[in-house]
Amino acid sequence: MNLREYRIEELNAFYETCKSTYADYQSQNLKLDMSRGKPSPAQLDLSAGLLDCLNNEDLNGEAGDYRNYGLLDGIPEAKRLFAPMLNVKPEEIFMFGNASLQAMYLTVSYAYTHGLLGNTPWKDLEKVKFLCPVPGYDRHFRITEFFGIEMINIPTDENGPDMDMIEKLVSEDDSIKGIWCVPQYSNPSGVVYSD
Repeated sequence: MNLREYRIEELNAFYETCKSTYADYQSQNLKLDMSRGKPSPAQLDLSAGLLDCLNNEDLNGEAGDYRNYGLLDGIPEAKRLFAPMLNVKPEEIFMFGNASLQAMYLTVSYAYTHGLLGNTPWKDLEKVKFLCPVPGYDRHFRITEFFGIEMINIPTDENGPDMDMIEKLVSEDDSIKGIWCVPQYSNPSGVVYSD
């Protein structure tokens, strides 16, 4: 179906069919949650025991009492736990709370308002672009949309994003400031980027 080739009568008929279909869905009073990556109650129950399994002695670690304000870069024991899984050194890990989107949003927000590492704030630049491997995570893309950042789709396969395309684009365009990457178990495809 190519709507550009339809005559006006065909377009009107198609529009009426779509309206009817839509009205049918509305009449069903569906309560659909189309968000992705949201665990079911059964999945959430898997970790419920973690909420009350500790006693006061368990709340102290090498950096002190973990009930207080945390360390800027995260709990040392947790960084050592995750380092081998991520194939990095513990000092290369920056641990936040349970939502990486907060860290991503705050980083882009700070870059937009203040600039990074002494560079011009993005709000003062003529154009800012981000590379977006697709399929990708809609919440990442929403952050760039919120700040008016132009998104450039980068195709991915079972090895991850097209690195030749990335290298070409960043070598030719200084307005590209970042890339959204989930290198291990990428959302939504589950791809792990190859070395």
